[in-house]
Parts: sequence; C-alpha cells; structure tokens
Amino acid sequence: MGQDLGELERQGMARKTKVEEEAPIYGDVLELILSHVPLVDLAHACLVSNPWKHAVSSSLSHFNRLKPWLVVHTQTTRSPYVTTTHAYDPRSQLWLHLKQPPIRYVSALRSSHSTLLYMLSPSKLSFSYDPLHLAWHHAQPPLVWRTDPIVSVVGSRIIIAGGSCDFEDDPLAVEIYDIESRSWDSCQSMPATLKDSAASTWLSIAVNDRQMFVTEKTSGATYSFDPATKTWHGPYDLRPDPSVFFSAIGFAGDRMILVGLIGDADNVKNVKVWKINEETMKCEVVGEMPQLLLEKLRNGNSTLVSIGVTMKGDFIYIHNTLGSEALLCCEFRSNGEIGWSVIENVIVSDRTRLGRLVFTCSDVGIHDVHKALRSDNRRFAVQSVE
Repeated sequence: MGQDLGELERQGMARKTKVEEEAPIYGDVLELILSHVPLVDLAHACLVSNPWKHAVSSSLSHFNRLKPWLVVHTQTTRSPYVTTTHAYDPRSQLWLHLKQPPIRYVSALRSSHSTLLYMLSPSKLSFSYDPLHLAWHHAQPPLVWRTDPIVSVVGSRIIIAGGSCDFEDDPLAVEIYDIESRSWDSCQSMPATLKDSAASTWLSIAVNDRQMFVTEKTSGATYSFDPATKTWHGPYDLRPDPSVFFSAIGFAGDRMILVGLIGDADNVKNVKVWKINEETMKCEVVGEMPQLLLEKLRNGNSTLVSIGVTMKGDFIYIHNTLGSEALLCCEFRSNGEIGWSVIENVIVSDRTRLGRLVFTCSDVGIHDVHKALRSDNRRFAVQSVE
C-alpha cells in the first residue's frame, strides 16, 4: 500500500535533518566556534583529527588570540608549606586550578620579573622559568649568603645581587650562575648608592634578553647590568613626575614600562603608566588608571602604600600588596589604545589570606597545556566564584 504525500514529506525531512546533523563542521564556522572554547579544552580538540588541529591553530590566529596567563601561587606559611597554583586566562576570562604534585619546599617561594619562580636557602637554589613552572632546576647556593636578594634570569644566566646578611663583607655583592656550565662566578658589585636599598623589598627589576634594569622603588634611581661584560651602568632618573612616590618597572613585550603611584600613601591621586626609551631612558606617559578602578585597587583602605606589578606581552597586571581581592589589568590594544579592566580574584579566601601569594605571568600555548597534562598526573579544573 502506498504512502501518502504527507508521510513521504515527513520522512524526507527526517532524512535531511539526519544528514544535516551528521554533516561535518569545518571552515570559518568551526574556527568561530573554537574561538569561544577555553585553551585547556582546545588542547583536547587538537587531538580529534588533523583538520581539527588546523582549525584550532587558525582560530587562535584569526579569531581569538592567545593572551598571557596570570599565574598565582599560594604557599602556606606553616609546615609542610603547601603550594597551590591557579591561573587566570584573559582569552577565555576563566580562573583555572592547576592540580599537580606539591612543589618540594626549600624556602619561601618568591617571584621576579614576572616569569621567574625561585627558592633560596643556605644549601640550595631552586628555580623555574617555564610558562607553567612544571620543571624545577636545582643548584648549589651562591658563595655569599643572602636573605632578600634580587634574582633574575638573563639568557642562560641567573643573576643574584644584594640582599646579603649583616655578617657578610659586601652587602652589594653580585654573583652569576651559568645554567649551562652549572657554575658560579663573582663580578662587579652593585653601585654604592644602592647600599641602603640593595634588596628585593626596595628594588624593582626589569629584564630583557641582554640586560637587567634595577630601579629603587621610592626614588626612581635606576641602573642597568650587563651580564656579558659583568658591569653596571647609570645612574638614570626614572621619576618622570616629582609626585611619584612608588614605582615598579618591567617589560611588556618589547616595551620597557614604568607604573607609578601619584601623590602619597594616604592620598593616592592616580596610577600612571609610562613607556621608557631604552636608549635615552626618557619616559612617555601612555596610560592612566580610571578613578573607579583606583578605588578597587585601594581595596577599601584609606592608604595605598605599594603595588605589585606583573607584565607579559600586551598585558600589565596590578595588585595591592596588602590585599589582592581585586586585580587590575592594563592591556595594550592593536588600535594603539590602552584598555583597563577589573579581574575578581576568586582564589582569595580566609584560608589564602593566611598564606603567601606569589604572582607570575606567562605566555601559555597548546604545547604547554599538553606538556602539563602529560606529566606527573597534572590536570586543570575551572575555579568557580565562591
């Protein structure tokens, strides 16, 4: 018995729907969809097939580019000094918890020039500088015992300067550790004018692939150090405005940047961003924090003594060193403008307030996520707002 026209049409529509459901997604449509997928999930999408791998790469290039992650390490202040790691991905606007084996404790965890993590004790120097700090390297301690030195990585060399104990002969001593030869070498001491401030508490540093810059946070007095020649140069005046009472320097991509607090600790009028010309050491103001965000940075306090600054690529992350509930983000956009935004720090709690927060910033790519997932039972979990 034949089927009526209505039944045939219904069957035809069903077959068409089934074909459409089974039709592969490809091209710009797939790439646009992938642009809304977090990086940690794109790492899995790459493994589906070669066309999907190509689509992920193309999506990251044309629709939603990778952006530097802000990585926050929380270390408890009591034994066994457990460290937990969270990361904020501005591309997907998500906080992630990197669940991994604990970092072996050597001493208090510290960070330097946005990308370096280290621990220094009388018996060992431990350091990590890969994007997610998966690999830790261990070396003999420097010859001079130090409690609060500045530490940086320039090329294949680690520079440790100042911060020595009172019983040491030279409070300005500088030593270089060659990562390739695994050996220490002494060199020219820090400039004498830094004698009263030769510690990471009072100095801010910026590093490129050739040299290290050191700035006194309160005065702006700045010197540069060339590890190839083992010599210091300067001083330079990095106080572009006489009303700057606190400043921090760093590199955002190839830009040398200074972030300064204007006014005084009891009456901070503004936060400004300057770009520094490395040849002339002259400063050009490029941005100013909106007043509403400045109130967020104050964190409900009447005073703002100092800030922590972490930079990478086109991003500058700023936090109040006395309370990090709100993180401020400054972004250099492709149109030449600077954008400001607030990031809610979802990892701050009564428990983490009792610990030490250490900030780094890294360019994290698909390869880095794959490497993390393949090593030591690590995994990522989205951190929800409590």
